[in-house]
Amino acid sequence: ITKLFQCKDMSLRQMVYLTIKELSTISEDVIMVTSSLMKDMQPTSEITYRANAIRALCKIVDPSMLPGIERFLKAAIVEKSATIASSSLVSSLHLFNEAKDVVRRWGNEVSEALNGKSLSQGSSFFGSSSSQGQVVSTSNIVQYHAIGLLYAIRQHDRMAVLKLVQSFSGQKSGGWMGGGSSSALRSNAAHVMLIRYAVRVMESDSSLAPQLHGLLEEWIRHRSDMVSLEAARAVCQLKDVSDKQLTAAVNALQLFLSSPKAVVRFAAIRTLNVLARTHPEAVQPCNVDMEGLITDSNRSVATFAITTLLKTGNEASVERLMKQMQGFMAEISDEFKIIVAEAVRSLCGKFPSKHGLFLGFLSGVLRDEGGYEFKRAAIEAIVDLAKHVGECREVALGHLCEFIEDCEFTKLSVRVLHFLGEEGPATARPTVYIRHIYNRVVLENAVVRAAAVSALAKFGAAPRADAALQRSVRVLLARCLDDRDDEVRDRAAWGLRMTAADQTRARYVRDDSTFSLAVLERRLVAYCADPHAKGARFDFAAVPRISRAQEEETRHRVRLDAMDQVLTGSTLPATQAAGAKEDAPKSAGAGAEEADRAAQYARQLAAIPELAAFGERPLVSSQRAAELTEAETEYVVRCVKHVYERHIVFQFDVTNTIAEQVLEQVEVAMESDDIDGLLQPVVAMAIPVLRYDAPAAAYVAFERLTEDAVAASFACTL
Repeated sequence: ITKLFQCKDMSLRQMVYLTIKELSTISEDVIMVTSSLMKDMQPTSEITYRANAIRALCKIVDPSMLPGIERFLKAAIVEKSATIASSSLVSSLHLFNEAKDVVRRWGNEVSEALNGKSLSQGSSFFGSSSSQGQVVSTSNIVQYHAIGLLYAIRQHDRMAVLKLVQSFSGQKSGGWMGGGSSSALRSNAAHVMLIRYAVRVMESDSSLAPQLHGLLEEWIRHRSDMVSLEAARAVCQLKDVSDKQLTAAVNALQLFLSSPKAVVRFAAIRTLNVLARTHPEAVQPCNVDMEGLITDSNRSVATFAITTLLKTGNEASVERLMKQMQGFMAEISDEFKIIVAEAVRSLCGKFPSKHGLFLGFLSGVLRDEGGYEFKRAAIEAIVDLAKHVGECREVALGHLCEFIEDCEFTKLSVRVLHFLGEEGPATARPTVYIRHIYNRVVLENAVVRAAAVSALAKFGAAPRADAALQRSVRVLLARCLDDRDDEVRDRAAWGLRMTAADQTRARYVRDDSTFSLAVLERRLVAYCADPHAKGARFDFAAVPRISRAQEEETRHRVRLDAMDQVLTGSTLPATQAAGAKEDAPKSAGAGAEEADRAAQYARQLAAIPELAAFGERPLVSSQRAAELTEAETEYVVRCVKHVYERHIVFQFDVTNTIAEQVLEQVEVAMESDDIDGLLQPVVAMAIPVLRYDAPAAAYVAFERLTEDAVAASFACTL
C-alpha cells in the first residue's frame, strides 16, 4: 500500500487513506505508514491529500504519540481551508475520548476556528506560507464541527458553557450574564447545537431558566427554518413548561404547518403531536391548520395530523377522524401504523363510550397486512379496552379469539392466550373461549400449545368455575398428557394437579402477587456468582413481591417512554416525558427497587465492623441520595442517611473529577447545631485513596443519647 503514495491518481490515493483506516483495527504494522501520512500533510500537498492524511493519521495514532503531532494539528484547526480545518476538528473530537488532557489544550485554536479567525496567514508549522494560492472556502461547516469539539472540551465547566451560549446569543455586551462581546453563528447546524447546549444549561441550573427561555423565544424567530424548529421543539420539551411559555413555540409551529416544504410540515406536526400528549389545550388553536393536513400528499404528515387531532379533539370529532384514518392505513408504513395504534389506545381511556368504534377499527387493522410491532400495538390497544371498559370485554375477547385463529406470530398468540386465561373465566360464557384455546393445542407449535394448556388450567381453577366446567377442562388437559413436547406434557400434569386441590389453586393461580422481576434477576445473578451460596437454597422470601396491577403500571410507564423516543427522536438529555415520569406517583415496581437498594446499603454497612455493631441493618435509609455539590465541580459529593435504633450514619459518596490528582485520607468533618449535645459523634471513617472517576464512600456516625426525636442541621467540610 505504501507504494501507492507515489500515485498521481487522486481517486486511488483517496482509496489508500480509506484502506489504512479500515486496516487500523486489525493490522499491527499500520503504524509504519505514519511517515508517509506526515509527508502528505505538508503545505505543498493537495488540500484533498492533507485532509485525508489528517483523518487517517488520527485514526492510527497511539495516544502516547499524540504530543508529537499536537503542534501540527493545532495549526491545521485554524487553516483557511474548510476541508483541512473540518478534518482536524472531527479527528480531534474522535481523539478526545482517548486523550482528553491533550485535546483540552487546543481550546484557543478551536475558539478561533469557531469565530472564523485564522492563524494560518503567516508561516505554517512546516515553515512555508500555507495561504499562497489557497482558495478560502465560504463553507460554514467548520463552525458546526468547532462548536461540537468546544463543548466536549468545556462540558464539565458550567461557567464555560454559559459563556459559550452567551457569546453566540446575539446579545450585545453587558447582557444578562454580564459583559463580553457577542459573535454571530453563520452555520445553522451550529446554531441548532447551541440551542441544545442552552437547554442543558437550563436543566442543570434552574435559576437561569427564565433568562435562557427568553433567549429560546428569540431563536424561535430566527430566519432559518431549521433553527426556529429546533428552538420551538426545545421549548415544547422543557420540564414543567407552562401554557403561557408555550405560546410563542406553538404559534411558530402553526405557521410551519402551511410551509410548502414537506420536511418542515413533518417536523412541525411531529413536535405538536408529542406536545399534545401533555398539553392538549395548548395545541388546540392549531386544529384548523391540522385538519387541512389530513389530505396532505405526504402520508406521514397526514398520519401525525390525524393522531394529533385525536388527542386534542372532542368526542364529536373522533368518529369523523377515525373514518378518515381508515382510508389510508394501507398506504402508510408500519412505523406510522404503530403511531396510529398507540393514538387509538390512548383514546380508549379518554372516550370509553366510543369503544365500539375503536374495537371495529382495531379488529379491522388486525386483518390487514402488517409486521409484528404493528400487530402487537393493536393487540395491546384491544387488551386495554377489555380491561378498562367492562361493556366491551366479551366483544374484545371475541376479536382476539378470531385473531389467533390465523396468527403468524408466535409471541402474539402467546400474549392473547395468556390474556384469555386471565379474563375469560370471569365472563358469562367461558366455554366459548375454551373452544378457541383448545384449537391451538391441536393446530399450533409447541410454544403456543404450552401457552394454551396454561390458559385452560386457569379456566378450571377459576373461582366461578362450576363442577361441569372443571370436568370438561380436566378432560382436555388429560388429552394433552400425550403431547410430543415435554413442556406441554409438564404443564398439563401441573394443571391437572392444580385443578384437583383448592389449596393449590389459591396458591398458584388466584394469588395476584408476583415477584419484582428486576430484583429477582439481580438476586439470582448474585446467588449464582457467590461460591459460598451453592450449598444453600435460594431465599425467595428476600425478593419483594408486587401485585399484577402494579406490574402493569410499571410496564405502562415503560411503554410511554418508548413511544416518546419513537415520536421525538430527541437527543436532548431530558425530555418532557422524563419530567412527567419523575412527577408521577411511585409504583410498587419503584418500591421494589427501593427495597433492593436498601438491601444493598445494608450489605455494605454490615461489611464494615465499626458500623455493623449498630445493628443487622438500618431501620430506614434515604430513598434518594442528596446532592451536596454541583455536578460540574472538582469533587462531586452525595449523601445518604442511614437511621439505626440508636445511631445515625451519614454515607458520603465522593467522586474525584480531576484526572491529574489522586487524593488521600479524604474525610468529611461534620459540625452539628445541636446545642443540647444529644447527638455525639462516635465514628469517622476516611477514604484512604480517591482516584480519578472512581467513587468511594466516607462515613460519619452519631449516637443518639435520647429516646426522643432530635432535629439538627450539620455543616460539612470535605
